[in-house]
Amino acid sequence: MELLERTISRIVPADHRAERLAQSRWDSIAKPLHSLGLLEDAVVRIAGMTGSPNIDLSHRAIVVMCADHGVVAQGVTQTGQEVTAIVTENMSKGDTSVCCMARTAHADLVPVDIGVARPVTGERILQRNLMRGTHDMTKGAAMDRAVCIEAIETGIRTAVDLCTSGVSLLGTGEMGIGNTTAASAVTAVLLGLDPEEVTGRGAGLSSEGLVRKVAAIRTALSVNAPDPQDPLDVLSKVGGLDLAGLAGVFLGAAVCRTPVLVDGFISAAAALCAVRLCPAAKDHLLASHVSAEPAGQRLLDELGLVPFLRAGMCLGEGTGAAAVMPLLDMALSVYREMATFDEIEVEAYQPLT
Repeated sequence: MELLERTISRIVPADHRAERLAQSRWDSIAKPLHSLGLLEDAVVRIAGMTGSPNIDLSHRAIVVMCADHGVVAQGVTQTGQEVTAIVTENMSKGDTSVCCMARTAHADLVPVDIGVARPVTGERILQRNLMRGTHDMTKGAAMDRAVCIEAIETGIRTAVDLCTSGVSLLGTGEMGIGNTTAASAVTAVLLGLDPEEVTGRGAGLSSEGLVRKVAAIRTALSVNAPDPQDPLDVLSKVGGLDLAGLAGVFLGAAVCRTPVLVDGFISAAAALCAVRLCPAAKDHLLASHVSAEPAGQRLLDELGLVPFLRAGMCLGEGTGAAAVMPLLDMALSVYREMATFDEIEVEAYQPLT
């Protein structure tokens, strides 16, 4: 708990002076004002995150938290729990969707075993396993509160280690069969919504399976009675090790003043936990895309984030974060390299009144 409390106490809001300087640079560039829309806004926000209008995002990494979920025993998934370990090991081999996309985005991929049900091997996997999967949340708490805190602190350490090694842009991702069930339960509690409103089909669940999934979440909420005012209580009772680890990544990135991309539904649920723990952490988040899951947009609205992409994506793994990184590169190329109105001796555009 000491690391978590210390981290929260050191996170600062965005630097508005740096934001104004970045906005002034955009306004001086020889093009119509705000004509790159969200790309311009993102650069301004990144300046506020880092505290400087001089932005370098050339060293980037995507952290993928991998963990299993005991609620899979309730028939809430299309595939078995063994798939988590297989995909985690394939990430180490560079053979998953996000691996291919990360290579294109020039991002390092960092898979973290924080709770996979069986031991996994691979030289690129960070071995941080705290439990061999959570307990079945329909029968009691998914994990002890102390384990939940340890998972968050594992995420903090992972992010801080990467940032202090020179990473200037972080992406988030996850791998864990059953994690949309946990994320839906967490979302239902934190947003005060009925489970049916926030629960989707995940990785291709049948209609019958969706009914079981909603029922399992209702049971878990009834059995555990998580406190919506206490994010640690919610995460420990109906969350997952991957969600807790990701919440820590968001906090770790924020304390390092490093921008971090929120990838889809599960990452957004974890981000909301982080922001409920430390509201200032919100200033350091960027949304890659809006998930196709029912609560995808609701979570981004709660976080006050506008996604770069609306592409119907729901794969997870960090694929949305990888997809957006080249967009940020293109925005920065204009921000850094384009001539100003003064340089081309053209009268600057004026804001509409």
